[in-house]
Amino acid sequence: MTAQTTRDRILDALQRILVEHGATAITLEAVAAEAEVSKGGLLYHFRSKEALVQGLVDRLAEQAEDEYARAAESEGGIPRFFLESSLPSSDEARLYWSVIAALRSVDSGFAEVGGGLARIFTRWAELLHAEIPDPVLAETVRLVGDGLYLSAIAGLPAPEPERVRAVIDTLLAQVDAARTRG
Repeated sequence: MTAQTTRDRILDALQRILVEHGATAITLEAVAAEAEVSKGGLLYHFRSKEALVQGLVDRLAEQAEDEYARAAESEGGIPRFFLESSLPSSDEARLYWSVIAALRSVDSGFAEVGGGLARIFTRWAELLHAEIPDPVLAETVRLVGDGLYLSAIAGLPAPEPERVRAVIDTLLAQVDAARTRG
């Protein structure tokens, strides 16, 4: 088994534990057992619980980089991609909620790891502001997308799909108009 495969298995195990049992269930022993590696094997890749969570945040950041590239190449551009992907799948929502819970746990070492998630959200804001000439509209698009995403992660009641679609369509029409004026 390659080191990368073992590392991925460990992160997959952490992800399953977070989604199924929450942040309080994270222990090095539990993750090692779930990944079917020895604790020593886990410690070879991740020296602490904080390093383990950092590894997962790094993985999420890599996935976000892929999303940024797909957004830039998408037919509707970054604003459309951002808004239309702002409603995460239930698994993704549970994962992010669990990661946020892990970052907010009593272990102060997790506080620095949270910067990785902040950078993901910050990068989306930068991309939106670069593509939308009106800074207030760019910020409105960001706030709506983040609001939809974070509301879904928190398990808050979602607005009616037709209303969400109308909000997205209205914002995208405003983006198109701003581009024409800009």
